[in-house]
Amino acid sequence: MQNQVFNLRAIVCAGLLSPWLATVSHAASFDCSKAAAGSIEELVCKTPALSAQDEQLAKVYQQALAKAKNEHPPTLKAEQRGWLKGRDECWKADDKTHCVSDAYQQRIAELQARYQLLPGKGPVRYVCDNQPGKEVLATFYATEPPTLIAELGDSTSLMYAQPSASGSQYQGRNESFWEHQGEATVVWGYEAPPMKCVRQ
Repeated sequence: MQNQVFNLRAIVCAGLLSPWLATVSHAASFDCSKAAAGSIEELVCKTPALSAQDEQLAKVYQQALAKAKNEHPPTLKAEQRGWLKGRDECWKADDKTHCVSDAYQQRIAELQARYQLLPGKGPVRYVCDNQPGKEVLATFYATEPPTLIAELGDSTSLMYAQPSASGSQYQGRNESFWEHQGEATVVWGYEAPPMKCVRQ
């Protein structure tokens, strides 16, 4: 009889604790108790998948900070604050959860590539428009989604992999890179003419 009472008490306690345990297991990298009602932070706290992404980003960000300690100017913290503002703009999206998830995924991939937190393949050299002095250096990273960092002269562009029927296609802010069988078409700058580049 005593065992039955003990088991009953254990079941009741487990039932009372389960919501609390769920909250703890889904805690984000920030204080969920301070998240404003209806905010993106509250959405992150209430959505286990988003909370897991938030915690992953927190770890990756700390790794990037360690690599950026000698960075001049120290842009990482400022960029992260800007990214947070951008993430919070997802309240305007029709599918807020999808918008926030994409924001986390791209930011994690960006930090992993930019601060070389994962091994890269390259740099791979491409000579463009048959001009030996005009070359693009591309380093590929197995992030999720895949990324590449391309360099042309003194400028650098981070690009994300895009769906492609053939070859590999990447898109940055105003740059794009499409490679098929050792030949690449590179656009560098807004409305810039495409360059025909050959892998060396």
